[in-house]
Amino acid sequence: MKIILSIFTGLVFFTSVLHSEVRQNLVVYTYDSFNSDWGPGPQLEKAFENICDCDLKFVTAGDGAALLAKLRLEGNKTKADVVVGLDTNLLKSAKDSGLFSPHNLNISLDLPIAWRDETFMPFDWGYFSFVFDKRKTTNIPKSFEELAKSDLKIAIQDPRSSTPGLGLVLWIEKLYNNESKTFWRQLADNVVTVTPGWSEAYGLFIEGEVDGVLSYTTSPAYHKVAENDNSKVAAIFDEGHLMQIEVGAILENSEKKQLAADFLAFMTSSQAQSIIPTTNWMYPAKQPDIEFPAAFKEGLSEIEPIYLDPNTARTLKDSAIEVWKRELRK
Repeated sequence: MKIILSIFTGLVFFTSVLHSEVRQNLVVYTYDSFNSDWGPGPQLEKAFENICDCDLKFVTAGDGAALLAKLRLEGNKTKADVVVGLDTNLLKSAKDSGLFSPHNLNISLDLPIAWRDETFMPFDWGYFSFVFDKRKTTNIPKSFEELAKSDLKIAIQDPRSSTPGLGLVLWIEKLYNNESKTFWRQLADNVVTVTPGWSEAYGLFIEGEVDGVLSYTTSPAYHKVAENDNSKVAAIFDEGHLMQIEVGAILENSEKKQLAADFLAFMTSSQAQSIIPTTNWMYPAKQPDIEFPAAFKEGLSEIEPIYLDPNTARTLKDSAIEVWKRELRK
């Protein structure tokens, strides 16, 4: 019996070792909220591992803009195979870094704009907005001007580390151009705090530390669908709202480019895209055959879209951040 048991144990060990050698690890860098308990990460990880015969590992690095900074710092020594969570406002800087490889995928998308890019693959999109609690804020501002003239206290994110924060400074730069510094002076009294990322700022809003927070027009849908809470509302501004498209990309230094490409393709599959709306609370880049919760469509027809192509965003970025830094400190 001992001899038989030893043989059986040896076979199990050999099979386990052989399997571990075949099974690949795929490291995906993303932002904090993406891989939170309530974010899409855990569901996507399970779903992809069921079809890839691999171990998918999400590694978080603050907010979207912090991802690019981390990858630049690590350079060719990065352990990442894929990054998920950069956005269109960072794409020119990301492409110029030389850190990313073409994905060689031919996938049609359902975005509000035409998309052609051989390196960056969209997986969701949305509009930046300020979110308020209508139980506490009875007069929801209808423009940046109304917000700046009000006594509402808001939390925003740092544009050097956060994609929503960068979106805000570009949004204001696009609308106000040479007058942006004047507007930031007007808005400065409303800004209570600047956080490194979205999660910290939104947490302050939920805790009642601020009246409003820079987020997305779809953020109230989370509260309505997940919490049965109808008190949160996105302010729809007359001037229009800046669009954000979030993308994934393969690292040039990855030794698992085919598996990485498979993951990017999976992110646009019906299975993955069906997970996105009610976990990341954004619009999917490729519409799956599902019915969105009604809360996702509220206010959508009223929004005037503003889109900055990656080259324009890169041109405006540095000056917009400098104006923000200078005027917000006064």
